[in-house]
Amino acid sequence: MIAFWALAVVLIGSAVWTISAAKPVYSVVALLLNFAALAITYVTLSAEFLAVIQIIVYSGAILVLFVFVIALLGSGVAPFATGPNRLPKIWFPGAIVVLVAFGALVYAVSQAPVLAVRPTNGPVGAANVFGSVGDFGKALFTVQLLPFEVTALVLMVAVIGVITLGGEQMNDAPSRRAEAKADRSMREAILREGKG
Repeated sequence: MIAFWALAVVLIGSAVWTISAAKPVYSVVALLLNFAALAITYVTLSAEFLAVIQIIVYSGAILVLFVFVIALLGSGVAPFATGPNRLPKIWFPGAIVVLVAFGALVYAVSQAPVLAVRPTNGPVGAANVFGSVGDFGKALFTVQLLPFEVTALVLMVAVIGVITLGGEQMNDAPSRRAEAKADRSMREAILREGKG
């Protein structure tokens, strides 16, 4: 019980540090601490598979994605160009999409079958034991399929956003052809001045 309360304090403290850090890099470090404390919590619950997945997937892949986002967003030297305000035009279609998605979610949840087999405690790796690979896979692809797919969609949107923002900044940088053309015109201007 002492380990649970200590881990709870670390989890809450690192979560607060993640959202209140002054620099994004500090937020990533705090999030790494949060992920590690959550993995240790899984180990104390005899869910070793979930602990390993927490370290590999979240601390390994998702955190690296966040680091790349921070690196790409901080790489531009030119400020972003502000376009026209499109928010007044998008609220009505956005509200319709949200209401349709919410209706589909309510319908899907009302039609979903209830799991008859509940995981129990037992030896690590046995079937139908909390945290086992089979139990995790069954829960992920039956009961928790919608949150799993929504998470994948959110991550894909984040990656597309970073590529779009990074692409706009990369277009601001002069190309080699433009640099060569400017260099050639400068040399021709110097030669004309020398002859004149």
